Amino acid sequence: MSGQHEAPAGRIRVMVVDDQALVRAGFCSLLDSDDQLTVVGEAADGREAVDLAEAARPDVVLMDIRMPNMDGIAATRQLTAGPDAPAVLVLTTFDLDEYVYDALRAGASGFLLKDTPPVQLIDAVKVVAAGDALIAPSVTRRLIADFARGGPTNGTAVAEQLDLLTEREREVMVLIARGRSNAEIAADLFVGEATVKTHVGRVLSKLNLSSRAQAVALAYETGLVVPGSG
Repeated sequence: MSGQHEAPAGRIRVMVVDDQALVRAGFCSLLDSDDQLTVVGEAADGREAVDLAEAARPDVVLMDIRMPNMDGIAATRQLTAGPDAPAVLVLTTFDLDEYVYDALRAGASGFLLKDTPPVQLIDAVKVVAAGDALIAPSVTRRLIADFARGGPTNGTAVAEQLDLLTEREREVMVLIARGRSNAEIAADLFVGEATVKTHVGRVLSKLNLSSRAQAVALAYETGLVVPGSG
C-alpha cells in the first residue's frame, strides 16, 4: 500500500499521501517526471504518512484530506509539529471553506484542488519547498470574501497578538498576505533576502504560526490586511 524510495542528492523530496492507489500512482509518475523532484514515499492514509515521514524525510508532502484511519488534517497537524517539519501541500476534490481553514490551522503551506493542471502542481511543490505559501486562486477568493464578512472566528481576540511585532515585521506580514515571495519582499523593502527570511521567521515564531499560509489567514482575520487593498 505504501513505500519508501531512494532520492538523488539535490532534488526536492516529495511524499504522496492518498487512499486511492491509482491517484497515488498518477501523482508519483507526474512528480518523478520533473528533474528537480523525487518521490521518496507513498502512504495510503494519514497514520502511514506520519510513520513513514520519519524515515523518508520529505521536503514536501502532498496530502489528501478524506482518508481512513487518520485524515489529512490530523496528519498535517502531526507532521508540522516537529522539528525540520516538511511543507504540506493539501490536495482535495472538495472546494469547501471549512477544509481551507482546517488545513491552514493544521499547518499546511498550500491548498490546491485535485483538478489543478499538472504543470501548476509541479510548480506548487517547488513553491512550498522554497518556504512560500500557495493557495488555489478560487480558494483564495472565497477565503478573502469570508474574512471580509467577518471571518469564521473572532478576529478581535487574536488582533492583540500583532502588538508583539515590530513595525518592520508588520510590514513583512502585510506583504506575505499579499502573496509576495521573499525575493519580492526584499525588493519592496530594499533589504537582502536573508534579512527577509529572518523577519518571516520572527513573525511566525512570535505569533505561534507554523507556516506562511497561516500568516496570510491571520493577516485577514485581524484586519491587518483588508480585502481589495492591494
